[in-house]
Amino acid sequence: MTAVNRRLLLGGAAVAAAALGAGLAWRRHGLTEVSPAAQDFWGRRFITPDGQPLAPAPWRGGPLLVNFWATWCPPCVKELPEINQFYGEVRNRGWQVLGLAVDQADPVKAFLQKTPLDFPIALAGTDGLALVRALGNEAGGLPFSLVFDESGAISWRRLGTTHLEELRQLARS
Repeated sequence: MTAVNRRLLLGGAAVAAAALGAGLAWRRHGLTEVSPAAQDFWGRRFITPDGQPLAPAPWRGGPLLVNFWATWCPPCVKELPEINQFYGEVRNRGWQVLGLAVDQADPVKAFLQKTPLDFPIALAGTDGLALVRALGNEAGGLPFSLVFDESGAISWRRLGTTHLEELRQLARS
């Protein structure tokens, strides 16, 4: 084996070892890849029912529970008080909650008058169902909840009603 071939072989082994080490460090520290759909979410701007802009980007870096719901969806309406209770229990521990209504502003305003919520509510807009599909809910059904972890990646998804104890378990893990 020539000296050039030895150097190439040793160089290749060094690159492979570095890649393996980086992969193990990535895995050990729980770093996750942020999908294009998650990156798109963090760059979005929503509108509150009162017409104010709301961007989720400032919440990146901490856990964020996002719940897609609609006033015309009975399971959605049923779970919102439990999500509100969850928010009350975990907001002092760095958690944020965002409700995104796949609905029109007027019905959402009327709903919030009857059922006030402590966490921010915004409108997902006309492409709300396309957004839930992009975020992993291929059926496009509601309610749909997901958690973004500290890195901004999606770490949990639920199609259907969430339950308070399930959310509490998420906050503990």
